[in-house]
Amino acid sequence: MKAGRVFENGRRIFFPTPIRVVTASLAVLMSFPAQSATLDKIAQTGTIIIGYRESSPPFSYLDEAKNPIGYSVDLCLKVVEAVKRELKRPNVTVKFVPVTSASRMKAVMSDEVDLECGSTTSTAERRKEVAFTVPTFVAATRLMVREGGGIKSIYDLSGKTVVTTGGTSSEKLFTDLNDARTLRAKLVLTKDHAESFAMLETGKADAFIMDDVLLYSLRAGSKEPEKYIVTRDALTIEPLSIMLRKDDPAFKKVVDSEVTRVILQGEINAMYRKWFESPIPPKQINLKIPMSFMLRDSFKTPTDWLPK
Repeated sequence: MKAGRVFENGRRIFFPTPIRVVTASLAVLMSFPAQSATLDKIAQTGTIIIGYRESSPPFSYLDEAKNPIGYSVDLCLKVVEAVKRELKRPNVTVKFVPVTSASRMKAVMSDEVDLECGSTTSTAERRKEVAFTVPTFVAATRLMVREGGGIKSIYDLSGKTVVTTGGTSSEKLFTDLNDARTLRAKLVLTKDHAESFAMLETGKADAFIMDDVLLYSLRAGSKEPEKYIVTRDALTIEPLSIMLRKDDPAFKKVVDSEVTRVILQGEINAMYRKWFESPIPPKQINLKIPMSFMLRDSFKTPTDWLPK
């Protein structure tokens, strides 16, 4: 008797083989969308929670009415529309929750926010605990110093006071550089970028280390921007991305697909011009930062893969 067939009352009856059973089961499973804890939660609550930064212009900050705005916020709102389409729930509402450099990863990991829409660098160390979508900006870490202060590079920081925002990649970078090059500089940490810049303004710090685009933005919004210089040497390259929780591939697929669509269909270009090459609230300052060749090239083939 051949496998897969039995005889009953002289009749040959088809009986599925184990392989057919497994194949059929897989087909049934694949016919249903992959489960996502995040999407399930959003569907049940009718709310998607966005973590934003209060002082990371032009990526994520508050306008005069204290509403979250910025390049990253606009991108996340695009993702919100994609989530609505995925769930077939046009009535999903957005709840904004403020996060800081120090609290943002915990907020994502503990489900306090579904998306962190700020100016966060995707690093190998962070990717062990959280996930990131396709990079949406590429910055470089540099120093901002006062005009005439005699600081032109990191080698001029011996015995100086350097400020940065706690919980940022710049904190670890400078700690490592300080030790490796025996600079003997004092590192001071603050709660946000505005406080870090205030320390430089008031002379309590000799240099402010951070992503250059944030330095340019803070300088442009200051009372006397001509008094501050951003050093030429790039200490690292920083791919900035939207952060989300790890181990939810179905949700990440929705986020990645929408960010990739925005990039490949060219919508990202108008968004970039709006925040980096046009007057922006609240002071209507134009940062005049053209899209870098590195960022433009990354947009040709968007991917969340980054070197370790």
